Parts: sequence; structure tokens; C-alpha cells
Amino acid sequence: MSAYETLRQDLEKSPRTWLITGVAGFIGSNLLEALLHLNQRVIGLDNFETGHQRNLDLVKQAVPAQAWSKFEFVHGDIRKPEDCQKALSGDVDYVLHQAALGSVPRSLEDPARTNSTNIDGFLNMLVASRDAGVKRFVYAASSSTYGDHPDLPKVEDRIGRPLSPYAVTKYVNELYADVFARCYDLQSIGLRYFNVFGPRQDPDGAYAAVIPKWFGALLRDETIHINGDGETSRDFCFIANTVQANLLAATTQNADAINQVYNVAVGDRTTLNELFYNIRELATVARPELKDIEPSYRDFRAADVRHSQADISKAQTLLGYAPTHRIADGLKSSADYYTTHVGKHV
Repeated sequence: MSAYETLRQDLEKSPRTWLITGVAGFIGSNLLEALLHLNQRVIGLDNFETGHQRNLDLVKQAVPAQAWSKFEFVHGDIRKPEDCQKALSGDVDYVLHQAALGSVPRSLEDPARTNSTNIDGFLNMLVASRDAGVKRFVYAASSSTYGDHPDLPKVEDRIGRPLSPYAVTKYVNELYADVFARCYDLQSIGLRYFNVFGPRQDPDGAYAAVIPKWFGALLRDETIHINGDGETSRDFCFIANTVQANLLAATTQNADAINQVYNVAVGDRTTLNELFYNIRELATVARPELKDIEPSYRDFRAADVRHSQADISKAQTLLGYAPTHRIADGLKSSADYYTTHVGKHV
């Protein structure tokens, strides 16, 4: 039995209290659904700046009424210390900190706003978690921290110079977490996400991630734009793998695993060209007329890393992380979701 399956059985028998920041977002709402299915009590904090009420509504539909009754929502902003304190007033065991302003392009356009959310908000959550005496603070770090370091696969202890304000904020998060561990004994684990995707990821907006954006564009008969020559590659990680990593990180009893940073990915590389044709093939199940659609190529995007692939051996060894979905599995689940929901307000 895998470490994750063992953990799931343990959690079902032993309910605990969790705080998820950014709970109405893509990753946050998937964490919420997983924890409610496991009989856990969950407090969720969100200001709906990038999250959506429809994500919470979908979770409510997906879990039994008794499970939903164990969820408490706090409308608040991590940039306000009093909101962080309010969310942590209920004897929280574990914090899963997902709230942030994502997107490299957004950070280039408005670095001050990215900084206030991702650094000031992060520090507010650290202080509130320290004062509340939580057992573990798990936070969303980012593969953008690797910056211009050329080696593949990416190994946690070798990073380069940040290429965007967003990357700077995520690196500062790691530094702050390390300081709070050493100065205040606040246990923390950072998870460097590599291109997480899956159901409930928003296909709309200027800063939408590539997979939902392309599914949405195809299903709405819009042009698919690829930045550069399409040979840029990424380690795409399905949301179920990300949920697993968060729960393992929060509850691990391995002393060597605590106060560390881990890659959360699959260890594969997929080019944008490969990704496009995979998505097109899946979209044609619902829309056969899309089978001959081709992408449009344009200039490379500023501050983009050319290639990204994770070494996940550290998470495998210390956390027992074992990804259950490769990109083909995840794309199939994503296609089912977007075919059903694109163009609808749910």
C-alpha cells in the first residue's frame, strides 16, 4: 500500500482541522474536495480576487451533505493580518497556503501588486500560523524559482537567478519559511509546483494557464496561439498529484522531511506542440470538426523559461510521494470537465 493510501485511511479514522487559503481557486478547491471526502474539518479563506464561488459550488455538489457541513468559509484577504488571525482562530492543525497572485506576465505588468499579495500576505500568514500554534505550514512554492539555471532535471538545491517579479516573490517565501522554522520553530514545507492542471482551472482571462486556455479556445472556435516555435517544454502535473503532495507534506512524521522544499511534478517533459495536438485530439471527441485545426505561432513570451522538468526523487524518498497521473491521464479528465463546462457559469 502506498504512503498516500495509508494516510487516507488514517485521516478517515482521525479527523483533523485544516485551513486552506485561496480555497475558491483551482488548487484550493480541489484540496477542499479531497479533505471533505476524507471526513476532515476545513476552514477556507478567500477574497475571490482570482478564485470563484462556482468552484465552491462544484465541491458542494461533489461531496455528501454531511461532509459539506464540516466546511467553514471565511471571506478575507491575506494582505490583512486580522483576516489571517480570524481564519486561524479555530484550533487549526495544518495550514495549506495556496493564496497568491500567480502568472509571470501579471507580475511583469504589476510587480507591486504581486509583491503585496505573495510576500506581505505570505508573511501575515506565517505570523498568524506561528501565533496560533499550528502543527505544520505547507505552502505553494513554484518552479519559477529555478530561474535561469540551465540544468535538467531541476534539483531542489540548485537554483539560478529569478526571471520575473513573480519568481522573486516565490523565492522570498522559501526564505521566510526557513527563517520562521529556525527562529520560531514553525514547521513548514514548501512545494515547488510544476505547471499544475486539471478540472476547475479557469480557461478565461488574460492570465489563464495554457491547458485550460487551449481547451477553452478550441471549444469556442478561437485561435490557439503558441509563444515561440512550440518546442518550449514543461513538466505538466495533474491536480491529483498536487493534492497528494500537500496532504503527505502536512502530515509526515519523518523528521528529515520537515522544513524542506520539494518539487511537485511527474518528471516528464512535454513540448507545447505535443500538448496542442494532444488537446486537439481530445477535443475532437465532442467536436469532430476540430480535427484539422492548427495553431498560430507568435513571439516568445518575456521571462519565459525555455525548458522545465523536475527531479522528484526527494519527494519520493522523504514524503513517499508517488504521482498517480501522467499527462495523458490528466488531460483526459480535464477534457471531460471542459467539454461539460466551457461557456457555462456553474
